[in-house]
Amino acid sequence: MITLAIDTATKTAGVALLRGETVLVEYFFNLSVNHSETVLPAVHQGLALAGIGIDEVDLFALTVGPGSFTGLRIGASTVKGLALTTGKPVVGVSTLEALAYNAFETPALICPMLDARKAEVYAAIYRANGEGLFDVVMEEKATTPAELLGVIDGEALFLGDGLEEHAGFIRGRLQGRARFAPPNRQWVRASSVALLGAKRFGRGERLDLASFTPRYLRRSEAEIRHAERP
Repeated sequence: MITLAIDTATKTAGVALLRGETVLVEYFFNLSVNHSETVLPAVHQGLALAGIGIDEVDLFALTVGPGSFTGLRIGASTVKGLALTTGKPVVGVSTLEALAYNAFETPALICPMLDARKAEVYAAIYRANGEGLFDVVMEEKATTPAELLGVIDGEALFLGDGLEEHAGFIRGRLQGRARFAPPNRQWVRASSVALLGAKRFGRGERLDLASFTPRYLRRSEAEIRHAERP
């Protein structure tokens, strides 16, 4: 099975092309440019280098949130366009779950954190299981670091851009129970999105393109301002 995965949920972006569980091509971007400038060109170049036509792709996978409102919309519109053109299925993967996949081998709790601004993070708590997926200890939510740490009762491994502001607080509160992923594992990888997406598709999961919307977890600033108007 050929899987094409796209991640645009955060300030980084990625594209991966897999045959089964073998990564054929993977692009990772951590640049100050709009994701629309990098992702679709990477899709076309990756397919060309692999000698695979877009019609040969069997499954599209993407991160569905939480994350950047603009980034998630770019990913959703890109994958919808590709899927509608080819008629191939689409499966969604939580941004936090894809990030947690970077630490799948740890026996500790895995706590991916994304910067949500306003002194909050998007976070969840997982424990890896023997099926290549995760058991959910805490559902994904927008929360404060203090509230998040109140749920953790053992050793935990943290990763994600939410650590840029809150790593010191976590280390001080949890002391020796806090572990941190190395720098190269602090970002979502599109290959992880592809692997998780294929597993979910194998379980019968797929997105309905007519009704699908990203998971934002909270309202955008524009929506808040509109609701506050007299």
